[in-house]
Amino acid sequence: MSRRSPCCPRAQAEGCCAAASPSGILGRVTSQPGIFAMATPEHCYLELDLAPGRTPTDLARGLAAVAGPPSSTDGVNVVIGFRPELWAQLDPAAAPPDAESWTVDLRGSDGYRMPATQHDAWVWVAGGNRTSVFDYSGRVVEAAEGVATVATELIGWVYKSDRDLTGFIDGTENPSLLQAPAVACVPAGEPGAGAGVLLYQKWVLDADAWNATSVREQELAMGRAKADSQELSREDKPASAHIARTVIEADGQEQKIFRRNVAYGGVSEHGTVFVGFSAQQWRLAEMLRRMAGVGDGVRDALTYYLTPLTGAYYTIPTVESLAALAPELAALAPEEE
Repeated sequence: MSRRSPCCPRAQAEGCCAAASPSGILGRVTSQPGIFAMATPEHCYLELDLAPGRTPTDLARGLAAVAGPPSSTDGVNVVIGFRPELWAQLDPAAAPPDAESWTVDLRGSDGYRMPATQHDAWVWVAGGNRTSVFDYSGRVVEAAEGVATVATELIGWVYKSDRDLTGFIDGTENPSLLQAPAVACVPAGEPGAGAGVLLYQKWVLDADAWNATSVREQELAMGRAKADSQELSREDKPASAHIARTVIEADGQEQKIFRRNVAYGGVSEHGTVFVGFSAQQWRLAEMLRRMAGVGDGVRDALTYYLTPLTGAYYTIPTVESLAALAPELAALAPEEE
């Protein structure tokens, strides 16, 4: 395959393309495959902060070694991200050009606030059972010992196959797995090819308030029918409906993101783990601005029932970028054809 050839559908589905790597690590760039590994019911998310006296290279090497490209191993999938400025110290050419940390709270209409809770690294472990996810998450923590401290830990799980805890189907707007790599990661031939930007948030649901509303009121807040996720008509859908606020357009074209949301929590407190990937950070940032009512004062109706407790952006580097930081793993990265 030529280094300048576009990705074939199979390569896109696997998250890899043959292309000239801007970082010069290898001629092939491979998005972390765990981004696209569906049907994993158990999840663990870890955010880490660099320990005093340790370098970004120390952290990246430790995490790269425990992930081990390819990232699907021991029955789990591992995805690793880094604070954009931290990753820029390691390989600035191998990241989406607009990636940056979330350091200032987002202020919306009526005093509404989305908090900025940026950390230095993010690790997502997903698998088919709680035991394997628990054990492998422990290996991640061990690998980070002395290099970073665990700032947050969140356990996620899939609710009713494809619904969130509001009872609605989640991810209806997601692109297909053939389209997802081009949405979640920078296309081949562009700066930062194969890498992506992650938006990570924890949203708590006011279940009492939500359950006290009628199904019709819930549908108007979401903009979809609850039973089958059919979008409401333009006449019926309020400007504040969730899907009306989260659809981003540029030059008349919808700008999609790739969501991997799951539920978290127990009976007394629960909500949604928002895990959204994009080739460009501005799509994610604009979605949040619209949800908060910045500019036009129209808040997303769901924000009256769901409250964000955290918010951070992370650069998700390619397999080759990670392998280059752990020389013993470089041989495992795909070779250029």
